[in-house]
Amino acid sequence: MKKTILTLAVFLFVSSVSFIQAQNVKEILDNHFKAIGQDKLAKVETYAIKAKVTQMGMELPMVMKMKKPNKFRMEMDMAGQKMIQVYDGQKGWVVAPWISSEPQELTGAELEQAMAQADIDGELYNYEKKGHQVELVGKEDIDGTDMYNLKVTNKNGSVKNYYIDAEKYLINQVKASAVSMGQEVNVTQKMVEYKDFDGIKIATKIISETPMGNAEIVMEEVELDAKIDDSIFAKPSN
Repeated sequence: MKKTILTLAVFLFVSSVSFIQAQNVKEILDNHFKAIGQDKLAKVETYAIKAKVTQMGMELPMVMKMKKPNKFRMEMDMAGQKMIQVYDGQKGWVVAPWISSEPQELTGAELEQAMAQADIDGELYNYEKKGHQVELVGKEDIDGTDMYNLKVTNKNGSVKNYYIDAEKYLINQVKASAVSMGQEVNVTQKMVEYKDFDGIKIATKIISETPMGNAEIVMEEVELDAKIDDSIFAKPSN
């Protein structure tokens, strides 16, 4: 009998902690969605940006276009050569001229990264319907600012940690593993210089920190609901 009561007490304690944790996650995300204008972002069908990437002393022009549901195209000029990466909603491909002039299929972690980029709403929004899990790790002081640390495990098993400002409820940084040049590396992306676009707050500067060096992406133009033809996501025929 004592064993049964103890087991029941442990079960009730664990259930209570899980319930409180779920409530905390929901409250944090609700405040985050309110802060960025997620209700308006959810109605946006396309998203286009022109940006400049600064890396290793070079400035690289970049254009990125996204269209619901789950289409993504990125072009970057690199020393006179254009790299193109695309996800069409089902498959991904990349053209890297220094490797081949023919489009190469994206697989594994690189495909997952392209799929994540294609989600205009972000993986936190409707995360349960997308098959992701979110848990509150705790509250941390980062550079003098209190941050909520949310651990996101997506449906494929990859993990990211989102750090959300406990006062402003904007994403301050994301820590994850990514594949670069065929190698898995730890990446910290810092989101700064948030600006308002028709009631939607977007970080217009992203600082990526990796063991191989840092890079900055500065958005020069942001256009919501731009006209984007589906043909730009089609893989070129060989």
